[in-house]
Amino acid sequence: MVQLTLPKNSTVRKGKTWPKPQGATNLRQFRIYRYNPEEGGNPRWDTYWVDMDKAGTMILDVLLYIKNNIDPTLAFRRSCREGVCGSCAMNIAGRNTIACTKGFDDLPKGVITISPLPSQPVVRDLIPDLTNFYAQHAYVQPFLKTDTPAPEKEWKQSEADREELNGLYECILCASCSTSCPSYWWNGDKYLGPAALLQAYRWLIDSRDEATGERLDDLEDPFKLYRCHTIMNCAQVCPKGLNPAKAIAKIKHMMVERVS
Repeated sequence: MVQLTLPKNSTVRKGKTWPKPQGATNLRQFRIYRYNPEEGGNPRWDTYWVDMDKAGTMILDVLLYIKNNIDPTLAFRRSCREGVCGSCAMNIAGRNTIACTKGFDDLPKGVITISPLPSQPVVRDLIPDLTNFYAQHAYVQPFLKTDTPAPEKEWKQSEADREELNGLYECILCASCSTSCPSYWWNGDKYLGPAALLQAYRWLIDSRDEATGERLDDLEDPFKLYRCHTIMNCAQVCPKGLNPAKAIAKIKHMMVERVS
């Protein structure tokens, strides 16, 4: 298991412990990171006892149960509940993942800790500020760039060329990979991070794209690309089973090939 840190500048104090529900026999204890900038002060850990016979099977179900039945002030992001939108990404039991597809049966026994994605500013409770993360994704220009006049119907691609995009296009931009990367913790303002670079490679190898040189020029920088040290946290935590480190290594190889 990859043990990750809490958000920057957090001195977390002990918070409230909510009472056990009466008559429940299948209880789990959850310690959840709480922070409301409107209240001031440092963040805290609040502890909740949850009747798992009523809460559902996924961590997102647990959070919704807590919000609906125990503490309506708890804040977190969620949308699709199907592992597609990436909005419910958070750090669960020391590992970044998405809450909607993380079953509590997969977690270790004892108290389960839940905190926002590491290294990002916290908006409130489990909600990180991903402004910089999205800006880095926009920087790699994740769209088709061509000089050839557009065809009447569509840009065609062979089956073999299409298969090259497998393992790249499935990224849901949950930010689990980038916020698990120590290089991103230290250089998040300069290093593009695993998620953005995975998307950069997806367009670099798209057979329909005609801006390969321009895209490589945009990545030719000591920090944007080369801060990756193949630690592999990104591949270990990706909820879609993708391997950003492999894509980054291939971009570096493309850089070498074009000057050799």
